[in-house]
Amino acid sequence: MEFIDYYKILEIDKNSSPEDIKKAYRKLARKYHPDLNPNNKEAESKFKQVNEANEVLSDPEKRKKYDQYGKDWKHAEEFEKAGQRQSRPRGQASSKAYSGHYTEEDFSDFFSSMFGGGGFQSSGRENLKYKGADYKAELHLRLSDVYQTQKQTLTVDGKNIRLTIPAGVEDGQTIKIRGYGGEGMNGGPSGDLYVKFVIKNDTGFVREGNDLYVKVNVDLYTAILGGEITVPTITGKVKLKLSAGTQNDTKVRLKGKGFPVYKEEGKFGDLYVTYKVEIPKNITEQEKSLFEQLAKLRDHGTI
Repeated sequence: MEFIDYYKILEIDKNSSPEDIKKAYRKLARKYHPDLNPNNKEAESKFKQVNEANEVLSDPEKRKKYDQYGKDWKHAEEFEKAGQRQSRPRGQASSKAYSGHYTEEDFSDFFSSMFGGGGFQSSGRENLKYKGADYKAELHLRLSDVYQTQKQTLTVDGKNIRLTIPAGVEDGQTIKIRGYGGEGMNGGPSGDLYVKFVIKNDTGFVREGNDLYVKVNVDLYTAILGGEITVPTITGKVKLKLSAGTQNDTKVRLKGKGFPVYKEEGKFGDLYVTYKVEIPKNITEQEKSLFEQLAKLRDHGTI
């Protein structure tokens, strides 16, 4: 297997912190994302490499194995077990003690120990099957995209994976796709693919779980006298009636006008509307006079 320098792929060095790795990954994942580079095979390949590098270096255990074993990091556990349990060598085979660091010759010895060649006793490991590595990927979507169930295509390790994304998926949510990770060893099962959703809010609403929140301006006269106003929902506008004397920060609930509940078809959260009463600016002299008259009436208790 050819050695792949994951640090070079992410354009960082071996002393980089987890935060450095995260920043580098996000920057390059956006740069080479298939949605931004349609029909660009080179960008597709780069995107795959960036995901693979992040999958290893963002995991402390995998990174430790990679730093120690290089291209053979996936088999680190087998190497260590073989090094600890290897039988006494016969003939002219090497008798190096286990030190935790290996040369190419040491790797060869350990493989011989595991699979029964090179002068070592066969350990029976040749029949063991090992699961492939798990992969991680991010899928960037807009909030308006996940209001309805939709299909997306991910390219991972050269494979196109067609996903059905249920409405209501949340930012940061991760789903597992079984069998779409790295290939197994000795006929073992493939690893799994973990897809994390990164959702950008492109709407004027605030989302909390399945509920949505929005602020709506109401002019002073409508708040005082009552009337009808237009309120936005995520699917369009609706008209609401205001009672006379509506106060600032009054909150009303529109049942079922929120966000779809994940994997519960036909079920929705609620929309909470907060009224923000606007005080008029730059009033005319006539308006000022009328407000003064109203103030006097209230002071005298006549209204």
